[in-house]
Amino acid sequence: MVSKRPHSSVDFPDPRETLAEGIIAVGGKLDVGTLYTAYTRGIFPWPQEGFPMLWFSPEKRGVLDFQDFKVPESLQRFRRRHPEIEFSVNKDFRQVIEECAKQPRPGQEGTWILPAMKKAYMDFFDAGYCLSVEVRENNILIGGIYGVLVEGVFSGESMFYKKPNASKLALWYLVELLQSQGHEWMDVQMVTPVVASMGGKYIEREQYLEMLEKRHADLGFVEV
Repeated sequence: MVSKRPHSSVDFPDPRETLAEGIIAVGGKLDVGTLYTAYTRGIFPWPQEGFPMLWFSPEKRGVLDFQDFKVPESLQRFRRRHPEIEFSVNKDFRQVIEECAKQPRPGQEGTWILPAMKKAYMDFFDAGYCLSVEVRENNILIGGIYGVLVEGVFSGESMFYKKPNASKLALWYLVELLQSQGHEWMDVQMVTPVVASMGGKYIEREQYLEMLEKRHADLGFVEV
């Protein structure tokens, strides 16, 4: 198929041609067209306080290959013992991203999900390029995960939990959902301890870009 991409405010170079620490570009807008173009090339934004918007294509990329995905026995038992826990998709994207922004992160002060980022990804969701999984217990949101789904590739952005295991359950449900849609892997950008415990790993940038390009080719996406 031919992919008619919306206009980008940044003329991104080859994602292999990075500056220091994986920075590929500086500036531009967090609009739908720029985000779309960035993600199709394996590039993502990561704001840093006091700097213009920074766009990254890191040397090491976190991925979760579904062949390596593993669910701990303890989590399987937990899910069986809590049938009151329910899952939904794209029912409350706004609340999921708000909760992710408030989630404490060990070793981090504040959050990278700043107001401009929240607005940008909510616009991206409205345009049809984001996905969220919500986890509820007795109709109360206790966990979730959101990410970007562009040209057949899912990139996880953030997840949160208000009760133990809720973010793990969200990831598990997401993997099952993506597998049912024909995905074999997902981009996680950075490997957190939770993702590592369920099979996430770092690979070289070149390997990731080859996986990305193969996925696009398999689905028949052509850049115009």
